[in-house]
Formats: sequence, C-alpha cells, structure tokens
Amino acid sequence: MLHLFNKMKDFQQLNGLTLAYIGDAVYELFVRHHLLTLGKVKPNDLHNLAKTYVCAKAQAKVLQWLLNHNQLSEQEMAIVRRGRNAKSGSTPKNTDVQTYRQSTGLEALIGYHFLSGNEERLHQLMQLALHVHQNDEERRK
Repeated sequence: MLHLFNKMKDFQQLNGLTLAYIGDAVYELFVRHHLLTLGKVKPNDLHNLAKTYVCAKAQAKVLQWLLNHNQLSEQEMAIVRRGRNAKSGSTPKNTDVQTYRQSTGLEALIGYHFLSGNEERLHQLMQLALHVHQNDEERRK
C-alpha cells in the first residue's frame, strides 16, 4: 500500500495536522491488524479494544515512552513538535488539550513515515507502540 502514496511530492512541507490526519488512519490500521492477529474476531470486541489503543491518552503514553527512552531522532522530534504545536481550531472531546496535542504529535510522526515510504521505521515505531500499550494493560490487571 505504501507504494501508492510515496509519489506525493513535497509531503515534507505538509503541516502537522495534515500529517496527523493520515497518521491517525495508519495507526488505527496497524492496531486493527494487530488485534486480528491476536485472534479477536467479534466486531464489537474489536471496536472496543481498538478504542483503547487509539485514544489520545494511550497515544500520549506511547509518545512519552518513546521520548523517555530516547527512541526518536532529532528529525523525528521536530516532526512530533510540528504536530504537537499545530493549532487545530477545535477542542478535544474526551481529553485535555495537552494529551490531545501529544497524541497529535505521535500521529504526525506516523503520518510522516508513512508518506515518506519508510516502512521499516514505521513498523519499528508501531511495534514499540503496541508493546507500550500491552505493558500498560498488563500493569492495570
């Protein structure tokens, strides 16, 4: 699928919210695929589980983990800042502004790697994100 989109010119000039827009979709696709590989098949269960992965709070935790464990390059941190600092003009429904901005930063990073065609790094980041989420779930049990 990546080869269909990597012909986009000047994607690096896209604003943070536009990167986050595509990153949100890519993130959710990875999560849905992950849940299917776990053997989840009931649509309602899939939807409810997916929401726990893709909510702003969970994504903000992933970004904090990546930052705390020095997993991002300087360039990636700049992309995160671009997404995090973008003014959306709307207010988040189910979370505070800071959490929402953190999740937007992570989505912008995912969108950036998707549009750049950097599949290897995209997969690395998503594996880390899934790992962080699973560890968080295990701690709550």
